[in-house]
Amino acid sequence: MDAEFYIDGVLKKKRAVIAKSITLIESALPAHQKLAQNIIDGLLPYAGNAIRIGISGVPGVGKSTFIESFGMMLIDEGHRVAVLAVDPSSSRSGGSIMGDKTRMERLALQPNAFIRPSPTSGTLGGVAKKTRESMIICEAAGHDVILVETVGVGQSETAVASMVDFFLVLMLAGAGDELQGIKKGILELADAIVINKADGNNIERAREARAEYESALNLMESKSSVWSVPVLTCSALTMDGLEDVWKTILDYRQKLTDAGELAEKRRLQSVDWMWSLVQDGLKDRFFKNPKVKVQLPAMITAVEEGKTSPTVAAHELLSLHSQ
Repeated sequence: MDAEFYIDGVLKKKRAVIAKSITLIESALPAHQKLAQNIIDGLLPYAGNAIRIGISGVPGVGKSTFIESFGMMLIDEGHRVAVLAVDPSSSRSGGSIMGDKTRMERLALQPNAFIRPSPTSGTLGGVAKKTRESMIICEAAGHDVILVETVGVGQSETAVASMVDFFLVLMLAGAGDELQGIKKGILELADAIVINKADGNNIERAREARAEYESALNLMESKSSVWSVPVLTCSALTMDGLEDVWKTILDYRQKLTDAGELAEKRRLQSVDWMWSLVQDGLKDRFFKNPKVKVQLPAMITAVEEGKTSPTVAAHELLSLHSQ
């Protein structure tokens, strides 16, 4: 239960200590939460130097294959890569059910790679509640590229986009994804769109999809004064185009750094993180309040039976909490 033990172990790149530190962060036990806070405070000065990349895409787009191939390429270039793959939670155990290490076997065996599946634990949008803290631990352990994989296209993308430097969206060609992506507003979050599986007979369709996305992006207002969202094609299977994806990310980082936009983005993300923790803390304290616990069942029943309006019930419960 000594924070210094974990801080020292993480800084010395001990994989077992890194994994245990993240486990403490994800724990709901008050003693573990206090210890985790001390660990994060101790590691914060050593974090922040990595490139944080969010990766999303519809099911079947080949996210796992892309991340593994991309990660292997980066390791070959001398980088240390951490993959935080946010999994759907098991409804019974609350644990991860997708088994990321079995989906990325080659990458998992690399000494310069660290893969961590994290259950979403019911967090809105499917994003693990402690992903930000996990990034700090991985960065302090010397991982200079952090890849955050989201569950799928939806609210989780907005949450991940608020904690990474670069948000990459993987799409398929010829599967209706072009229109679907535009409908869900995913283009507004993307810093680059990458059409995967551009190999074999699918190369021409990938080119057509690229043209469609480029046309759609031309109609949108850019969120950066120095960056226009590019559309790339690649094949995670053959690794064609992956180098171009990496060069695009580095170009983005350089341009936003020179313009001061990256530093500003991270400052805003830190404030967003603070408010997220405040909201989580208030919610937790609300449900632990003894007066609320006593009145809540009856209040729910009254709302269900139409005897009390949701507005009145909410006001009374909040009044109980503030007493």
